[in-house]
Amino acid sequence: MVVRSALVFAAGAVALWSTNALVGKSLLATHPVSQVQFLQFAGAALVFALIRFTSREGAPPVAPSGAFAAFVVGLIGLVGTMVLQYIAFASMPVIEANLVAYTWPLMVAAAVIAFENPRRPALLGLAAALGFVGVALVISGGRDRTWFQGDLVGYFAAFGSALCMAFYSVTVGRLGTSPERLLLPSSLIGVALTLLWSAREGVAWPTGVDLALGLYLGAGPMGLGYYFWSRALKLEGSGKVAVVAYLTPIASTLLLTLSGERLTTTAIAGAVLVIGSCIAVGLERSEAQDYV
Repeated sequence: MVVRSALVFAAGAVALWSTNALVGKSLLATHPVSQVQFLQFAGAALVFALIRFTSREGAPPVAPSGAFAAFVVGLIGLVGTMVLQYIAFASMPVIEANLVAYTWPLMVAAAVIAFENPRRPALLGLAAALGFVGVALVISGGRDRTWFQGDLVGYFAAFGSALCMAFYSVTVGRLGTSPERLLLPSSLIGVALTLLWSAREGVAWPTGVDLALGLYLGAGPMGLGYYFWSRALKLEGSGKVAVVAYLTPIASTLLLTLSGERLTTTAIAGAVLVIGSCIAVGLERSEAQDYV
């Protein structure tokens, strides 16, 4: 029953995350990153606050060191991941930024090899290595057949986003703090920082459909997406749940392709390696947990 609940939460997170790049792409075409991010963090903060104040679960006492650790994990996992991801979206082709940003499962696999005792470390390492080869192919598959099709900052930002999400996924399940208590302070900091960022740029604010889409990005992929994923990890850890998470680059890439985004032949080969490696890593870790 616990595993089933965890898989339902994970599937919900993946469904929401899969729409993130597509909706983000449409907003970034007419609005700066700062505004899109402000709307995201505002929507996410509302969701976390609503969950927090309607939750009937009592908060267990937390030591100051534990509270600080939870704050750092939330700040890196939420603010770090999302800000860097959207800088990447705005600086390079979105479909390529999305693939690089979703290499975080491969980074989690690398952490497992380094710090845990996986059942088949060689196989896990090979799958992760092939995934990073795929990333290199995605980067080298620019439309002008050159490396780094876009701003170099975008590629570093996409990798940074993946590192932040990998860190969050490895650590969040080990914290005693509930997801909404973990993420609400971070989202409020994100609101404050992006509001200052937006005010500095001084451009007109979105209205109508664009305003609704921005708030959806916050309430959906960022708010409920993070909440569902955190609940899944706390319920089941990173065994079978990991396999579901690795479906995100498949679904999001498919949606971007249907919207008109295209990859070159080289980048397609890289995408196949990235997605295939993610699935292989997820299946290997799931089998290892069943074995244990």
